[in-house]
Amino acid sequence: MKSVLQELVGGKALIFIVVLGLGGSFQNGFHLTAISSPTPYIQSFINSSWTYHYGDVPGAKTITFIWSAVVALYALGGLTGSLSVRYFTSHLGRKGTMLLNSGMTIVATVIMYISKPTYSFELILVARFLFGCGAGLGGNVHAIYLGESSPKKVRGMVTLTAAIFLALGKLSGQFVGLREIIGREEWWNILLCIPSFFCLVQLAILPFFPEAPRYTLIEKGNTQQCKKALQLLWGPGDYKIEIQEMLAEQAVIGKEHNKSLLDLLREKNLRWQVLSILVINGCIQFSGVSAFSVFSFNIFLEAGIPEDKIRYVTLGIGASEVLISITCSLFIESVGRKALLWRGFGGMSTIMTLITVTLYLKDYSSVIPYTTVVLIFLFIIFYGAGPAGIAISLANEIFIQSYRPAAFVFTGLLRWLGFTVLGFVFPFLIGALKPLSFVLFACVCLIAALYVCFILPETKGKTLLEISQEFKNIRACGSSTEEVLCFETKL
Repeated sequence: MKSVLQELVGGKALIFIVVLGLGGSFQNGFHLTAISSPTPYIQSFINSSWTYHYGDVPGAKTITFIWSAVVALYALGGLTGSLSVRYFTSHLGRKGTMLLNSGMTIVATVIMYISKPTYSFELILVARFLFGCGAGLGGNVHAIYLGESSPKKVRGMVTLTAAIFLALGKLSGQFVGLREIIGREEWWNILLCIPSFFCLVQLAILPFFPEAPRYTLIEKGNTQQCKKALQLLWGPGDYKIEIQEMLAEQAVIGKEHNKSLLDLLREKNLRWQVLSILVINGCIQFSGVSAFSVFSFNIFLEAGIPEDKIRYVTLGIGASEVLISITCSLFIESVGRKALLWRGFGGMSTIMTLITVTLYLKDYSSVIPYTTVVLIFLFIIFYGAGPAGIAISLANEIFIQSYRPAAFVFTGLLRWLGFTVLGFVFPFLIGALKPLSFVLFACVCLIAALYVCFILPETKGKTLLEISQEFKNIRACGSSTEEVLCFETKL
């Protein structure tokens, strides 16, 4: 552990990680949870601003439609931002894209703030879309920047900080949304503007940090600048091993940089990597964790928790996710990615099954609802201890430089489409199936656990070229006499 801490404080890496995180995934986490607290106030504002501008009182269906648009435009913006990752990182680099993203978020903040004094609900729609764009673009580039700036021995821990700042953002959104803080009707527009302060911090400090070392050497061909960047971030040293690994990867890539998403999906040698990203990220979206984040109020109400206690229970869950994400970052380099990932999914599957049982038995004892709360805490712990951070690490580690931006476009597409679909489907799902809807989530988690356990190679301590070879060693063989599909993984 001392060696890892020494790595972080040997140069300016720790400051770099914090500055990048506050302007990166933190923004997404905050906006995911902060919007729930001022919901009734924004709906009331939509009603009054419509009347102010158009002279008549809008119907209930109109208010519901506009509010749905406020929620949906954030997801649409996230999808748009994710799809633009390759374009901006190719033209502006990793640092330039993060600075552009912070600037866009500040513009969105100004629009959100003035929506209230101008009585314009339309400005809320514009701001939410821009906030979503910032979340989709900044969250992905944040992870890429971290992965391309980290030495191999701390790569997993450093990239996992993106998950830590996402969890911190969620917790901050829940905390400031409390009525005792600023979750009041007169302050709802200020509440949604708070995280942009950290974008200002990033705009002020990030220009003094270097571009990602891997990007500088492999794509720009500047070995000297790459070495200087590594020394600034991680302290004095010649970094010969790291530079040799980058040069070897550059030799393999040649001049073929910045592949598109279609190139990624068409490349036969990357089909196992693409399938792995599809399974892991797809299963995360439909594991139930998004349902707990967005519909926690409804779930706890269904479980029998008193309405006035739900907000504080949700705050406790947010704190648990932060603590377990930090703990996971301390063990990722010793335990490995694969073990944390399959155990996390396996634990989530088991707990979802138990939650189904407790929801059925909630009326038999006053203790059962609180058992459900404990199980949800455990679910978040297993999620934070594995899938939450490891998925980000894997996307960085299993694709070489030329395909990495396209890979993050793919993961962003999966994440935001999954978030949108679940947002529309889950209310109907829980209404129709009741507790049985959680069985579906349990099955999804089990599929992910089995895939990781039996197919996904370990990536800890390996170069990107070695990891690519591990995936090439996966074989699918079919027997002509038996209709059996077997998988052989050479690790």
